[in-house]
Amino acid sequence: MEEGCSRIRRRVSVRKRNRPSLASTSAIPSAAQLQSRDEQEEKEEEMVARSRRRKTVGVQPVEHNDSEEDMFGDYDSFTENSFLAQVDDLEQKYLQLSEQRKHATDFATEDFCSESIKNKLGVTTVSNFTEYKSDEHTENQTEHEDVPIEPGTDVLYDLPSSQVLYFENLQNSSNDLGDQLTEKRDGSSSFPNTVNEELSHNCIKQQEQNDGSSSKVRSNSDTSRRKSIKDHLKSTMTGNAKAQTPIFSRSKQLKETVLSEEINVAKKTIESSSDDLGPFYSLPSKVRDLYVQFKGIEKLYEWQHTCLTLSSVQERKNLIYSLPTSGGKTLVAEILMLQELLCRRKDVLMILPYVAIVQEKISSLSSFAIELGFFVEEYAGSKGRFPPIKRREKKSLYIATIEKGHSLVNSLIETGRIDSLGLVVVDELHMIGEGSRGAILEMTLAKILYISKTTQVIGMSATLNNVEDLQQFLQAEYYTSQFRPVELKEYLKINDTIYEVDSKADSGMTFSRLLNYKYSDTLKKMDPDHLVALVTEVIPNYSCLVFCPSKKNCENVAEMICKFLSKEYLKQREKEKCELIKNLRNMSSGNMCPVLKRTIPFGVAYHHSGLTNDERRLLEEAYSTGTLCLFTCTSTLAAGVNLPARRVILRAPYVAKEFLKRNQYKQMIGRAGRAGIDTIGESILILQEKDKQQVLELISRPLENCYSCLVQEFTKGIQTLFLSLIGLKIATNLDDIYHFMNGTFFAVQQKTLLKEKSLWEITVESLGYLTEKGLLQKYTVLSEEELQYNFHITKLGRASFKGTIDLAYCDILYRDLKKGLEGLVLESLLHLIYLTTPYDLVSQCDPDWMIYFRQKVDKDIVNRLYLSFVLYTLLKETNIWSVSEKFNMSRGYIQNLLTGAASFSSCVLHFCEELEEFWVYRALLVELTKKLTYCVKVELIPLMEVTGVLEGRAKQLYDAGYKSLMHLANANPEVLIRTIDHLSRCQAKQIVSSAKMLLHEKAEALQEEVEELLRLPSDLPDVQ
Repeated sequence: MEEGCSRIRRRVSVRKRNRPSLASTSAIPSAAQLQSRDEQEEKEEEMVARSRRRKTVGVQPVEHNDSEEDMFGDYDSFTENSFLAQVDDLEQKYLQLSEQRKHATDFATEDFCSESIKNKLGVTTVSNFTEYKSDEHTENQTEHEDVPIEPGTDVLYDLPSSQVLYFENLQNSSNDLGDQLTEKRDGSSSFPNTVNEELSHNCIKQQEQNDGSSSKVRSNSDTSRRKSIKDHLKSTMTGNAKAQTPIFSRSKQLKETVLSEEINVAKKTIESSSDDLGPFYSLPSKVRDLYVQFKGIEKLYEWQHTCLTLSSVQERKNLIYSLPTSGGKTLVAEILMLQELLCRRKDVLMILPYVAIVQEKISSLSSFAIELGFFVEEYAGSKGRFPPIKRREKKSLYIATIEKGHSLVNSLIETGRIDSLGLVVVDELHMIGEGSRGAILEMTLAKILYISKTTQVIGMSATLNNVEDLQQFLQAEYYTSQFRPVELKEYLKINDTIYEVDSKADSGMTFSRLLNYKYSDTLKKMDPDHLVALVTEVIPNYSCLVFCPSKKNCENVAEMICKFLSKEYLKQREKEKCELIKNLRNMSSGNMCPVLKRTIPFGVAYHHSGLTNDERRLLEEAYSTGTLCLFTCTSTLAAGVNLPARRVILRAPYVAKEFLKRNQYKQMIGRAGRAGIDTIGESILILQEKDKQQVLELISRPLENCYSCLVQEFTKGIQTLFLSLIGLKIATNLDDIYHFMNGTFFAVQQKTLLKEKSLWEITVESLGYLTEKGLLQKYTVLSEEELQYNFHITKLGRASFKGTIDLAYCDILYRDLKKGLEGLVLESLLHLIYLTTPYDLVSQCDPDWMIYFRQKVDKDIVNRLYLSFVLYTLLKETNIWSVSEKFNMSRGYIQNLLTGAASFSSCVLHFCEELEEFWVYRALLVELTKKLTYCVKVELIPLMEVTGVLEGRAKQLYDAGYKSLMHLANANPEVLIRTIDHLSRCQAKQIVSSAKMLLHEKAEALQEEVEELLRLPSDLPDVQ
């Protein structure tokens, strides 16, 4: 350590000689100054020589020791060889010179004071001045040739790591003052700032004192000052010695610097009108590398390149683009979202139709977020924070369902932060024409278009027809292409003949082939549609989807196919299938569907809404990895997660009892052909002779138009819209509301949808209904000799729109909650569960309680109470299978009931927050909402917060020792694969990435909360 300290002193001394101080460059030194410098340097050289003589061997490697005891050791007192002693000697010398030259000019004193401290501390305040070289500098450099100095080498190289930060901070603080010093250099008085500002200031102040002041007083002041400097330096060095040695990853720092530089370049490129799009469509080259690493995408399709380079996209105009399913639409949206997040530094909202797709998208983008420095936040079901956390540094990508996206936009408008939203991306834009969900999507987009002129809207879909109406509504450009990465061939099957769909043929189809499969009499009776023949042409080497009209038909078809498959199918991936069955049992507490138990060994399974979330996730993973090769499914899979196949078979041209629509048909057959795996995709629609004409019309007709549902869905549409417009103060009088309505999708199609009423009449009628219901108050204002009708939202109205309660039930909910206050039973959760059971699920329940009907009890109340018992039992047992058997309900229905109850409980909570009289419900419903959301043992909840981790997987992770979010965030994916059964490498990486993202998000929120608490209030009274 002794040698280490000596090394520090020598290094500082060398730096002093190489870089003259500011004082020496800004003024010609006087004779007295030169003489004092000679004496000073001779004394330093003598000290260095004594230090050398103490060494018996050459220079030893510096040992970095952070302990306070070793740091000072023998140097605790101010001896001649101590660094602090040198400071002490320097001050003594200064005082002596000050006494001798107290009538000298202020310049000499300032030069000496600043130069002395700077020379001893080795800190150069300004480095861009012309060096003043004297003979003394040259001579001193030659005297210290034994100290190795390389050009460009950092002077802090040999310092102990505990001291590096200290000296760097000194240098940084000095550099910050460089500009100020430069400005003052030409003035009549120059006061260079050094590390020891207190000493410099006092030196100057002392020279300005009256010459008649007492030297004794001055001496006492200097002595106390000198003592404080010693204490300060020793205290600082002690603290630095205790500091933990910082660990710097040079490669990581370099990568982050390169990424930051590329983002800055990309930002400038986007802001300019240049055609040069930079490394990767105005994004850093790292984004391109991440797509190769995470998704295996090395090159974009030609249409994607064309779309991204459109002038409308470069100018940030709204855009609608349409391509066939599997054409690669999502990648274009992702690149545009990354541009907004990284280069324009704005938040992004992505709206997806279903919870499962939201979770799938979050899992796939979490890895990008970790690498590129932004957050991915889930807004689905009961998840989501309103208003979202306001972040100062990193930006957020909100991935939301249609309903949650609307609530998120409302909260941003209410808090005045809607301009922070730079981009809104809507997948499956055609859903704007589908019932109440379409009405909510239309409201969301209409508000964004009306309020924020800086937010870009991008919509995409595979099934759009009346694009002109949507263009007019969104004020958007349109791009379309018929590109498919894999060729799709469409076939029709009638009896045992297969025809190829051919638009050029007169009949719309041409003969292709006859089925060549030997059928026994038994097989003909069991399989009249020749499904076994069609699927065995493809499986097990390729995958196949069979769409069935109903859920029950899915299960029957799966069992029927397995009965006639050869035993050779049992040997395909036998080990993986056994693992899948084992995991299905473990995730269901030992229970398993008997149909799946019989079909999975053959590589076959059914897929419909009757499955639990855990079962669905496991089966989808098994299908994606090739363990399962055949799914019998309902039409919901076509609009859900991406599960493509080599061949898609439509069991019948019906969905339930309704004839197939063109949009539904295109979505189903769009699953055929897997990019990068298959070279061709096939779809086969099985039909009977009686349906032949309808099917020929189906395959030749254009896609169905999508129409606004804003007025059709009265309580969930236009009334909810008007309530939120007034509640958010977007429009509060009749004229403004009418003006807003003119910018909706409904206004574009009003003449087609509602010819008998004008838009004005519809507006007045809806406002009148809301006023009568007690949700709005109407009052008149005389303005410019005209009567103007203004509206104000009531407390009940505000609670309804903040809780996103269906206005058909808001008064019933208020009445039930009010009555509940009279005798709220808190012995168990049953009473609260009843109050949060969704009203819209009541009609789907049919309990066999004849005794209550005989007593003429309200059927809706009975049904709701029955569902409450189901939920209460589920919360106690947390086992869907046992509850399903106990109440004789399908496990899929109970899963949907639980999801709906969690979402409605969250809505009721927001409803109660706006009404003071329901204060008691606020604390109670927070905990209930969490219980309904996860419905597991308390210890599993932290794990289930991670996107993609459901109950079964959470149990596996917990049993393996991963008991918290921190465990998962710091887990090694390779270890997870070996530890957790049936977990692929891709899934393991996604779980770790999602956990890291969630952990960083929570840490960032806490950090920003701390900074907010410590920040000085802007409205702090200024007390003079």
